[in-house]
Amino acid sequence: MTIPVICVVGRSKSGKTTLLEKMIILLKQRGYRVATIKHHSHHGFDMDVPGKDTWRHAQAGSDHVIIAAPDKVAAIRNVSVEPTLDELVATITDVDIILTEGYKRSSKPKIEVLRAERSAAPICTADELIALVTDVPVTLPVRIFTLDDAAGVVDLLEEMYLK
Repeated sequence: MTIPVICVVGRSKSGKTTLLEKMIILLKQRGYRVATIKHHSHHGFDMDVPGKDTWRHAQAGSDHVIIAAPDKVAAIRNVSVEPTLDELVATITDVDIILTEGYKRSSKPKIEVLRAERSAAPICTADELIALVTDVPVTLPVRIFTLDDAAGVVDLLEEMYLK
């Protein structure tokens, strides 16, 4: 069975991360295994602490740094070309659903967060969306949720992809 991939998209500072946090908590409470992928559209990011061993490995030139502990594993890999969402998804096998933050140009189903203080117009078309989470009065032929209705969004994901 293919793992469903749902992209949470929206303008900067619209509330994507906040919505995702709530969705993850609710999905976990309902017994689902969840993976997340954050799309960072700018070059470079920091995930390691300067001076620590893995940071020192990367600074010395390691192209792929992995840290493993009894309770988690993390990896940082240098790439010459950004992997596609499908390439990243192919590396994840042990979850029920994959949620992304970003990837608004992917072909995956999307939930857009639209906040009035950022913009009154969605960035996606109705055919790209399964839902809109908003405080803006919008008439689109998709499910519409208020900004504080993460439970409703998770109910929709269960209905469409997890049951």
